[in-house]
Amino acid sequence: MQRIDRRPGAGAPWRPYLYLLPMLVFAVGFVYYPFLKTIVQSVSTVNFRGEITGCAGLENFRYLFSRREFGIAIRNTLKLMLINVPVTLFITILLGWFSSKRRPLGPVYETMLALPMTVSMSSITLIFKVLLNPSVGYVNYALGLRLGWYTDRHTAMAGILLLTVWMGIGFNYLLFLSAFRAVPQDLIGCAQLEGAGALRTLLYVQLPMISPTILYVACTNMIQAMMTSGPILILTQGGPSRSTTTLIYLMYTSGYSSSNYSLAAAVSLVTFAMTLTFTALLFALERKRVHYQ
Repeated sequence: MQRIDRRPGAGAPWRPYLYLLPMLVFAVGFVYYPFLKTIVQSVSTVNFRGEITGCAGLENFRYLFSRREFGIAIRNTLKLMLINVPVTLFITILLGWFSSKRRPLGPVYETMLALPMTVSMSSITLIFKVLLNPSVGYVNYALGLRLGWYTDRHTAMAGILLLTVWMGIGFNYLLFLSAFRAVPQDLIGCAQLEGAGALRTLLYVQLPMISPTILYVACTNMIQAMMTSGPILILTQGGPSRSTTTLIYLMYTSGYSSSNYSLAAAVSLVTFAMTLTFTALLFALERKRVHYQ
């Protein structure tokens, strides 16, 4: 009697690729094609209608690197990333650790800590605009301050950082809460039997066990920090005195305000190269510091 092979894809080796076809169509149309078009535009001259009119070579990049505004944008972007990522990691790791033990009121504060992820970026931005208002804002009133958070070049970036850190708490908190609860209790019990306190257990047992989650959160937060533009568009428009101009905001103003699409393409490629470099550094660190169960 002949045996019939009923395994998925048996007799039709092309079927798995057919299932991938819709995803590949969207990836090509919305990721790879725009990326290749950006590369072409960055080395071309482009008119105000977005049509390529000639080849510019590296002139767009030379002009970009000669602009003072570009150096300011790089400095602001790096400042935003280098402060946002460690602060967000520190806060969400602590919150996940403190709430990892199941308690009677646990669902209440877990829901409250996860709430930031349920509010849209534009709504959060407008809420912070009111809270940090120099005249009627609750923060200045409660702390007895007279700071013009988004109108003073010395405090505008601090206000953007407060906003972006708060936006990242909800989702990252849920990731770390799940990671801490997935750590085997046998390991924690053994550490406690050996005389390790809560802090030493966290540093030498729990953090190494959740290191893949830490790597993932660090990568995603780094990319989001490099791509920050929404709050700046709504709150400061890159000011005051360019103190909040980032690379993505510079790309936006170059492309949409000035119709200099070739310069905007060059800015986007520089941003991509920087993001790729930092991601590669994180993955190089992953080989030595990340423990997979």
